[in-house]
Amino acid sequence: MIRDENWDVIVVGGGGAGLAAAIEARSLGRKVVLLEKNPELGGSTWWSIGSITATNTPHQIRKSIKDSPEDHYADMPKFAPELAERDNDPLRRRLCNEMPETFNWLLDKGVRFFGPMPEPPHRKPRMHNVMPNATAYIYHLGRHARKIEVEIRCRAKVEEILCEADEATGVEVEVDGARHRLLATGGVVLAAGDFTASSELKAEFISEAASQVEAVNPTATGDGQTMARKLGAEVLNGDLALGPEIRFVAPARDTLARRLPPWKLLAEFMAWSMDHMPSWLLRPFVMEFVTTALAPSLTLFDEGAILINKAGERFVDERSQPALAIAAQADKVAYIVIDSVLAETFSAWPHYISTAPSIAYAYLPDYRRNRKDVYAEAADLDDLGGKLGMPRGALSASVERRNAELADTDTRNNRPAPRPLATPPFIALGPVRAVFVHNEGGLRISDDLEVVGADGEPIHGLYAAGSTGQGGLLLKGHGHHLAWAFTSGRLAGRNAAFRAVSEDLPG
Repeated sequence: MIRDENWDVIVVGGGGAGLAAAIEARSLGRKVVLLEKNPELGGSTWWSIGSITATNTPHQIRKSIKDSPEDHYADMPKFAPELAERDNDPLRRRLCNEMPETFNWLLDKGVRFFGPMPEPPHRKPRMHNVMPNATAYIYHLGRHARKIEVEIRCRAKVEEILCEADEATGVEVEVDGARHRLLATGGVVLAAGDFTASSELKAEFISEAASQVEAVNPTATGDGQTMARKLGAEVLNGDLALGPEIRFVAPARDTLARRLPPWKLLAEFMAWSMDHMPSWLLRPFVMEFVTTALAPSLTLFDEGAILINKAGERFVDERSQPALAIAAQADKVAYIVIDSVLAETFSAWPHYISTAPSIAYAYLPDYRRNRKDVYAEAADLDDLGGKLGMPRGALSASVERRNAELADTDTRNNRPAPRPLATPPFIALGPVRAVFVHNEGGLRISDDLEVVGADGEPIHGLYAAGSTGQGGLLLKGHGHHLAWAFTSGRLAGRNAAFRAVSEDLPG
């Protein structure tokens, strides 16, 4: 039996964009319900590194950095100039203009940052890193949403958007096997994330091979895009994605750094420490962040590292789309194998194993110390293969074949040939896996963030925010996806709230 409920604004998705939308609508006095299909709030925001990019922030002002939204707008296309014609310039300008206020809005909710940090081609330091980790966004925004009486329902999966005469009127949602119809006088805000975990949508928009690659957020299945497309909506830039890229598997247990509570005073102390304490004292702690589940540098393969699957076989030219090949291996994992010469090379600048955005670089000794679960070393290749559970002799045979191939190759694509692996001891890093971090495929939206239908006109009352409502906006570079999540969430929530009492929407 379907039971009806009446609300002013319904928000679908409990990540950063959804929480921002719900808080904004509720702050305007509307009756708001937020529906999240997972057991807890978080979305892809919870899985993120946590950096956010903005201008005119208190952090910039304290460091006498003169910056502007206009300069931010001009710098963003420099991250992918070849894609400039596919960008949504009006949305980019709106993001840059709104971000100073959104940044202060986050500070007001209790979120704290360290920075700003430089990230070329930005001409000024604009990237701010959340303290102590990305869970702080969900903790503070979720806490504030409950405080102001947003109705939050987890394990509530929205199955359908209800429409009448090209106007969204509510949703049908399933909770514990029961179907409910929720109606909204103001509108529905879709903030359900991207589709990096949808094999069907990845196959349709990217490639069949990409459909086999896993996602950092395994629940990012493109629910918002799928439901809106049934109403005639269009996905823009669905073929663009961050990935597939290679990442180390996450530790079996969260590190101390990830388990730190996102309390405001602790975050403020951490930010102060990053600015004032000596690097040698901070480094052991910072390395817990950097060596958790980040990407190995592809320069490893330029220098001679190889990829080996669980059977001890080299299965790909490591300098040609190795991530896609990893996804086709047993258990979708592989190991990076190096020798002692490469180990020494990747123990100091400029040859790092991994990096977190402008926090620190991690070298081989950092992985040896902090990630023993992905580090194996042996005096010979047969013993190393044994430690990894590979058939005896398989790893050494693979390395010998690869070294013989190098003897006949001097250069490749005007790059120096990798060096052979010949000097013990030998080291394996892994397992590593291939993942999509996020993709750019969001719904086409109007200036008011309403989803645009098949006739080119907005579906009134249906709004989209975050990755679901990216609208063709290109968000290359660190910190722009979260910036858009919070900014677009606030705008969509605000517009839905005004629509609940008036057809005259804010600009």
